[in-house]
Amino acid sequence: MVLISWCIRQKAGLELIEPNINVSRSYIKMAEESIETLPGVSNSRIWTAVTSYYIFYYSLYSLMMRIGIKCEIHPCSLEFMRQHLRMFYVKEDNDMISGAMKARIDLQYYADRPIDDGEIEQISRYCKVFFIKTKDIISRITEAQIKELREILAKGKK
Repeated sequence: MVLISWCIRQKAGLELIEPNINVSRSYIKMAEESIETLPGVSNSRIWTAVTSYYIFYYSLYSLMMRIGIKCEIHPCSLEFMRQHLRMFYVKEDNDMISGAMKARIDLQYYADRPIDDGEIEQISRYCKVFFIKTKDIISRITEAQIKELREILAKGKK
């Protein structure tokens, strides 16, 4: 786990930008394309884990772009979600995206770390639920909620 205060201080960490609906839509499109790709990689544990993780991440990042929060450090984006997007996401959502990130890293970079097939299957199913949930959040988030989230991050920068 990383600290939000650390993430704010990093060059590619959490940063306020102008909210951008067009970029948000682009990330949703990337998640959709990844969902379409998922059945074609189902015979590969590595690519199922990688694709599933990016479905989660592109979905989350789409919401962050809608709010106007940029971050190139994935653990920082996940920590922002865990701490500040609780009005939208529950513990299971946080656990699943974190588990997907860990599975992706373990399978891509550590051949000796075992990952349970059932966990990969669960992640590949849940990423689609997360995608639908996030699209719904993006469609109903209010300007007041966006302002509140931006103010929270701005206060953390001081």
